[in-house]
Amino acid sequence: MPDFTAWTAHAWHWWAAGVALALVEMITPGVGLLWLGVAAVLVGCVLFLVPALPLVAQVVLFAVLAAALLVVTRRWLGRGSPATQAPPERLNERGALYLGRIVTLETAIVNGQGRARLDDGAWLVHGPDGLPAGATVRVVGLDGTALRVEAA
Repeated sequence: MPDFTAWTAHAWHWWAAGVALALVEMITPGVGLLWLGVAAVLVGCVLFLVPALPLVAQVVLFAVLAAALLVVTRRWLGRGSPATQAPPERLNERGALYLGRIVTLETAIVNGQGRARLDDGAWLVHGPDGLPAGATVRVVGLDGTALRVEAA
Protein backbone atom coordinates (compact mmCIF):
# COMPACT_ATOMS: atom_id res chain seq x y z
CA MET A 1 0.00 0.00 0.00
CA PRO A 2 1.42 3.41 -0.95
CA ASP A 3 2.35 5.81 1.82
CA PHE A 4 0.42 9.04 1.19
CA THR A 5 1.52 10.66 4.44
CA ALA A 6 4.80 11.74 2.84
CA TRP A 7 3.09 13.18 -0.26
CA THR A 8 3.14 16.97 -0.61
CA ALA A 9 0.61 18.91 -2.63
CA HIS A 10 1.94 21.73 -4.78
CA ALA A 11 0.10 24.73 -6.16
CA TRP A 12 0.04 23.22 -9.65
CA HIS A 13 -1.87 20.19 -8.31
CA TRP A 14 -4.70 22.46 -7.20
CA TRP A 15 -4.56 24.46 -10.43
CA ALA A 16 -4.76 21.28 -12.50
CA ALA A 17 -7.70 20.06 -10.41
CA GLY A 18 -9.43 23.43 -10.90
CA VAL A 19 -8.97 23.32 -14.66
CA ALA A 20 -10.16 19.70 -14.77
CA LEU A 21 -13.29 20.57 -12.79
CA ALA A 22 -13.99 23.55 -15.07
CA LEU A 23 -13.62 21.30 -18.13
CA VAL A 24 -16.03 18.76 -16.68
CA GLU A 25 -18.46 21.64 -16.04
CA MET A 26 -18.25 22.60 -19.72
CA ILE A 27 -19.10 19.03 -20.73
CA THR A 28 -21.92 18.66 -18.18
CA PRO A 29 -23.33 22.19 -17.61
CA GLY A 30 -25.43 22.96 -14.58
CA VAL A 31 -23.72 20.55 -12.21
CA GLY A 32 -21.95 23.26 -10.21
CA LEU A 33 -18.42 22.00 -10.69
CA LEU A 34 -17.27 25.39 -11.93
CA TRP A 35 -17.29 26.76 -8.39
CA LEU A 36 -15.39 23.75 -7.11
CA GLY A 37 -12.84 24.45 -9.82
CA VAL A 38 -12.62 28.10 -8.80
CA ALA A 39 -12.14 27.03 -5.17
CA ALA A 40 -9.34 24.66 -6.22
CA VAL A 41 -7.59 27.41 -8.19
CA LEU A 42 -7.87 29.75 -5.18
CA VAL A 43 -6.37 27.11 -2.89
CA GLY A 44 -3.54 26.75 -5.42
CA CYS A 45 -2.95 30.51 -5.27
CA VAL A 46 -2.88 30.43 -1.47
CA LEU A 47 -0.49 27.48 -1.55
CA PHE A 48 1.73 29.33 -4.01
CA LEU A 49 1.97 32.22 -1.52
CA VAL A 50 2.24 29.97 1.58
CA PRO A 51 4.07 26.80 0.45
CA ALA A 52 4.27 25.37 3.99
CA LEU A 53 0.46 25.11 4.33
CA PRO A 54 -0.36 21.59 5.59
CA LEU A 55 -2.49 19.30 3.44
CA VAL A 56 -5.30 19.23 6.03
CA ALA A 57 -5.47 23.03 5.98
CA GLN A 58 -5.56 22.97 2.17
CA VAL A 59 -8.47 20.55 2.12
CA VAL A 60 -10.37 22.53 4.78
CA LEU A 61 -9.74 25.76 2.85
CA PHE A 62 -10.99 24.09 -0.32
CA ALA A 63 -14.16 22.87 1.40
CA VAL A 64 -14.87 26.29 2.93
CA LEU A 65 -14.25 28.15 -0.33
CA ALA A 66 -16.35 25.69 -2.35
CA ALA A 67 -19.27 25.90 0.06
CA ALA A 68 -19.07 29.70 0.23
CA LEU A 69 -18.96 30.04 -3.55
CA LEU A 70 -21.92 27.71 -3.99
CA VAL A 71 -24.01 29.52 -1.37
CA VAL A 72 -23.17 32.99 -2.68
CA THR A 73 -23.93 31.94 -6.25
CA ARG A 74 -27.27 30.38 -5.34
CA ARG A 75 -28.31 33.56 -3.52
CA TRP A 76 -27.05 35.77 -6.33
CA LEU A 77 -28.78 33.81 -9.09
CA GLY A 78 -31.96 33.16 -7.14
CA ARG A 79 -33.51 30.36 -5.15
CA GLY A 80 -33.47 27.86 -7.98
CA SER A 81 -33.13 27.58 -11.70
CA PRO A 82 -36.25 28.09 -13.82
CA ALA A 83 -36.13 24.38 -14.64
CA THR A 84 -36.73 23.49 -10.97
CA GLN A 85 -39.54 25.99 -10.46
CA ALA A 86 -43.14 25.17 -11.25
CA PRO A 87 -44.11 26.24 -14.80
CA PRO A 88 -46.82 28.85 -15.26
CA GLU A 89 -50.33 27.43 -15.66
CA ARG A 90 -50.68 28.40 -19.31
CA LEU A 91 -47.08 27.95 -20.40
CA ASN A 92 -47.75 27.43 -24.10
CA GLU A 93 -50.68 29.83 -24.33
CA ARG A 94 -48.93 33.18 -24.32
CA GLY A 95 -52.05 35.05 -25.38
CA ALA A 96 -53.99 33.72 -22.39
CA LEU A 97 -51.54 35.52 -20.11
CA TYR A 98 -52.87 38.81 -21.49
CA LEU A 99 -56.55 38.29 -20.65
CA GLY A 100 -57.86 41.30 -18.76
CA ARG A 101 -54.93 43.56 -19.70
CA ILE A 102 -55.56 47.10 -20.89
CA VAL A 103 -53.68 48.00 -24.09
CA THR A 104 -53.52 50.91 -26.51
CA LEU A 105 -54.37 50.41 -30.17
CA GLU A 106 -51.59 51.15 -32.66
CA THR A 107 -53.99 51.17 -35.60
CA ALA A 108 -57.72 51.76 -35.73
CA ILE A 109 -60.01 48.73 -35.82
CA VAL A 110 -61.39 48.53 -39.36
CA ASN A 111 -63.48 45.59 -40.56
CA GLY A 112 -63.03 44.04 -37.13
CA GLN A 113 -59.20 44.06 -37.20
CA GLY A 114 -56.46 46.31 -35.87
CA ARG A 115 -53.08 46.16 -34.13
CA ALA A 116 -52.05 46.81 -30.54
CA ARG A 117 -48.65 46.88 -28.87
CA LEU A 118 -48.42 44.62 -25.86
CA ASP A 119 -45.18 44.21 -23.92
CA ASP A 120 -42.50 43.39 -26.49
CA GLY A 121 -44.65 42.76 -29.54
CA ALA A 122 -47.45 44.00 -31.76
CA TRP A 123 -50.57 41.84 -31.81
CA LEU A 124 -53.40 41.51 -34.26
CA VAL A 125 -56.63 42.39 -32.47
CA HIS A 126 -60.25 41.66 -33.29
CA GLY A 127 -62.87 43.99 -31.94
CA PRO A 128 -65.72 46.38 -32.68
CA ASP A 129 -65.30 48.72 -35.66
CA GLY A 130 -64.81 52.39 -35.01
CA LEU A 131 -62.19 52.28 -32.27
CA PRO A 132 -59.48 54.76 -33.34
CA ALA A 133 -55.71 54.41 -33.03
CA GLY A 134 -54.66 55.39 -29.52
CA ALA A 135 -57.87 54.09 -27.92
CA THR A 136 -57.53 51.94 -24.83
CA VAL A 137 -59.05 48.48 -25.02
CA ARG A 138 -59.30 45.47 -22.73
CA VAL A 139 -58.24 41.98 -23.85
CA VAL A 140 -61.26 39.70 -23.35
CA GLY A 141 -60.36 36.60 -25.33
CA LEU A 142 -58.35 34.90 -28.02
CA ASP A 143 -59.07 34.23 -31.69
CA GLY A 144 -56.25 31.89 -32.71
CA THR A 145 -53.19 34.11 -32.64
CA ALA A 146 -55.18 37.34 -32.38
CA LEU A 147 -56.47 39.01 -29.25
CA ARG A 148 -60.19 39.74 -28.95
CA VAL A 149 -60.73 43.19 -27.42
CA GLU A 150 -63.48 45.52 -26.33
CA ALA A 151 -63.49 49.22 -25.43
CA ALA A 152 -62.08 49.80 -21.96
